[in-house]
Amino acid sequence: MTTADGPHRAEGWTAAVRLRLGLGRLLPLGEPEDGSWIAEKAAAAVLRGAASGSGAVLGTLRIAPSDDTQEAPEPVVPPPPSALPPGPLRIEAGFAATARRPLTVTADALRAALLTAAAQRLGLVVDEVDLRVTELLEDEPEPVTAPPAELRAAEPDGAAGTAAAGVQGVVALTRVLGSPVQEADGQVRVELATAGDHRALDVARAVRGAVSGAVEGGPAVAVLVTAVVDRE
Repeated sequence: MTTADGPHRAEGWTAAVRLRLGLGRLLPLGEPEDGSWIAEKAAAAVLRGAASGSGAVLGTLRIAPSDDTQEAPEPVVPPPPSALPPGPLRIEAGFAATARRPLTVTADALRAALLTAAAQRLGLVVDEVDLRVTELLEDEPEPVTAPPAELRAAEPDGAAGTAAAGVQGVVALTRVLGSPVQEADGQVRVELATAGDHRALDVARAVRGAVSGAVEGGPAVAVLVTAVVDRE
C-alpha cells in the first residue's frame, strides 16, 4: 500500500507547494491592529483589473515593502507563515502604451487607478507606485478581462468556520496553506476568499470580530485572503 500510495502522495504534495508558491507574497492589509493579510496574486488581479481603461497595459507587477519602512511594527496576532510584517507597500509595474498622448499623462492615470484600487477595493497601505514604460503600442489597447479567480474552497466546520463563512462578503473558506481554520494556543487563523464588490480589509475585520465572538475564550484571530472573486 505504501508503494502504491507514494506517487499519489507525492503529486498531492507537489500540487500543494505549487498552490502556496502561486499565492506570491502575503501582504499586510490595513494597519498592525487589523491582523489581516492578502495573497499578492489576489491583490495583483484586482490591480490589473483596475488598470484596464487607463490607456496602459500592465506587464510585470510586484508589490513589496516600501523603502521608507524603518522598523516594521509587530502585528496584533501571529502572521501566516512567511507573511510580510505590517507597514507601507510599494507597487512596481511595467506598462505598455501608445504615444498618442504624453506618456506622463498615461502614467499618472495608471498610478491613480492603482492607488485607488489598492485603498478602496483592498485596503492595502501603499505609499509609492514605481512605473516604467516597457513598450510603445501602435493602437490603443483593448480592455482586458481578468480570468476568474481559482478557488480551493472548503466547507465551513466548527464554530470558527461557521462564523467566518456567515460574514457578508465572504465567498468561501479556502485551504491553500492547510485547513481553512487553524486553532492553537488561543489563536485562530482563517483562510478565505472575498467578494470583489466588498473591500477585502472590511471583510477581514468583520470576520475577525465574528470568529472571536463565536469561539469560546475570544481568541486572537488572523485572516488571510487568498482570492478576490467578482460575482456576476
